Amino acid sequence: MKLYNTLSNKIEEFKSIADVVTLYTCGPTVYNYVHIGNLRAMISYDILKKYMKYKGFKVKHVMNITDVDDKTIRGSKEEEKSLKEFTEFYTEKFLDDIKKIGIELPDVVPKATEEIDGMVKLIKTLMDKGYAYKTEKGDIYFKISKLEGYGKLANLEKTLLKQNADGRLDSADEYEKEDARDFALWKAWDENDGDVFWDTEIGKGRPGWHIECSVMSSKYLGQPFDIHMGGIDLIFPHHTNEIAQSEAAYDKKFCNYWVHNNHLIVNGEKMSKSLGNFFTLKDLLEKGYSPKAIRFELLNAHYRQRLDFREDNLKKDEEVIAKFTEFLDKLDHVKKDSDNSEVDKLIKIVKERFEKEMDNDLNITGALAGIFVFMTEVNKIMEEISIADAEKIKKTMSEFDSVIGVIEKEEIDVPEEIVNLAEQRVKARSEKNWELSDKLRDEIKEKGFEVSDEKDGYRIKKI
Repeated sequence: MKLYNTLSNKIEEFKSIADVVTLYTCGPTVYNYVHIGNLRAMISYDILKKYMKYKGFKVKHVMNITDVDDKTIRGSKEEEKSLKEFTEFYTEKFLDDIKKIGIELPDVVPKATEEIDGMVKLIKTLMDKGYAYKTEKGDIYFKISKLEGYGKLANLEKTLLKQNADGRLDSADEYEKEDARDFALWKAWDENDGDVFWDTEIGKGRPGWHIECSVMSSKYLGQPFDIHMGGIDLIFPHHTNEIAQSEAAYDKKFCNYWVHNNHLIVNGEKMSKSLGNFFTLKDLLEKGYSPKAIRFELLNAHYRQRLDFREDNLKKDEEVIAKFTEFLDKLDHVKKDSDNSEVDKLIKIVKERFEKEMDNDLNITGALAGIFVFMTEVNKIMEEISIADAEKIKKTMSEFDSVIGVIEKEEIDVPEEIVNLAEQRVKARSEKNWELSDKLRDEIKEKGFEVSDEKDGYRIKKI
């Protein structure tokens, strides 16, 4: 299995440090509902983790929750709630949302506000080693000039860094920093923080953004760990600063593989509320799109390619999901006993292609193309396969779906009223009462179901 490693700027064979793959992924800042840009990153994490499990790896996955920063403090004030009450609401909504589109929850989901002691300890270590300093105001900064190799992840030279490594120019801080490029480890309390602060041995205040991930990743996964994932927008400054503070403190490599997904745009433009192309999962579900269609749209591009999310595509995605369901339904209705030797050959071919494509830096589009070819070839011989053949095919599709998450059918509960109407339609058709048959079909459709005729009866599906 090979992955593109941002640190080396090349595709490398993946080798885990130990028997269990250690994976850290950047979680959300919980101040609003999750938007599709966040979900694109989460889907990328999910595909990698699930494919590793498909390959037989055991995986320990940690994803942080940032529940204290300027946005969460501002949002809690606007809603007149405590920071804890405000962030717990959006944390719960976030976890519910990612489950809705089939994203497997991490093994550990630590919150920044519950890891303050570890952050204070790490900051003290950096201060003791001369990598950090405290201003008169009480802010604590990391001294970039002290660290050799700063910026290696983003291929940056220290002398060329024009931007504050916090990712923004903060005029209030500029006067006290030794170097404009230095970034905050600890922010001294001020009146804008209200009642959000921690009284610690390094001062009264709250942590900077970058220190959170260094502490949570090393606490739950050790250092070094195998894989760190996130969006390309986090390469600098966030991930660059994680490496700096972690390696400065512990004198060893922070992480072996850095895997970054590309941006998501919407209808060819950057997602923006002002352009009317900003979508949360909640928005799309309320429009009537299925979670599977949304998931398929978000995964249907290589993770390192920019994804152009188009709402119109969701209708086509619904059709793709319906084709998967129709294919599996046909397999459920196979009745023959004699096996077809062609089935084993087709399964061998599709598995080899699926694994070859996914081993090549998670080439999901190539893997999906192989599955669609497989379905086409099986459909050609559907009338000639046995019940045992059908079970093999369904097992193969289920294995693929353990990674992709859109193939397997959802069991639907068909109301007795719909079944009765379908039975009446069978009787009407047997009596060649086509007018009544059509009327019953339309009535079933109005109630949200569709009935189709089969050789051995009929099939009902939800629409």
